[in-house]
Amino acid sequence: MNIFPYHRIVVVGVTSSGKSTLASRLAKKIGGDYIELDALHWEPNWVEAPNELFRERVEIAIRSNAWVVAGNYSVVRDMTWKNAEAVIWLDYPFHIVFWRLFKRTIRRGVTQEELWNGNREKFWWHLKLWSEESLFHWLFKTYWRRKREYPMLFALPRNAHLKIIQFKHPQETEDWLGKQCDVAQSISETSQPVAPAQAGSQSRVKPPIQK
Repeated sequence: MNIFPYHRIVVVGVTSSGKSTLASRLAKKIGGDYIELDALHWEPNWVEAPNELFRERVEIAIRSNAWVVAGNYSVVRDMTWKNAEAVIWLDYPFHIVFWRLFKRTIRRGVTQEELWNGNREKFWWHLKLWSEESLFHWLFKTYWRRKREYPMLFALPRNAHLKIIQFKHPQETEDWLGKQCDVAQSISETSQPVAPAQAGSQSRVKPPIQK
């Protein structure tokens, strides 16, 4: 039984905040599509898809009735946010996302994990802190900008229909997810059909205590 109140959700946050992980978990929870914008944006060999093609891919992806989008791309925000019911902002402290990015960069560099369309990250790219290729550079560039930008975007009249859910720490996110699961389980248990009494059986009621 799915009692989660939102069926079209966008998860935003800086790099390594956990957007993709949360979006994937939520998609499974609501029985909807998991849409990773990076996968629609990047062509093989780290070539960026033209905006027209990227928007077309996103438009097709969000046609379903239930989905969770992970990503911050402003070029498709007018499509994803317009059709969403809720935006979840993973607004974590800098030291947490920095440490997550550090660990993820080492893991991807060592394992050569395939990301999207055959692309893999090279560890040395991220050591060039002055370069746009480095996600550490990108984190420093966007972390405080996002903190200023998102509250202003949420306040715009065109986004008034959105339920804004902001988490300041990963534990808050986990606690919230846990509560959703607890509520769903409780409702599922209380909605179980009661087996009919067998023929000839009688319910026994304890008589009141006489005073």
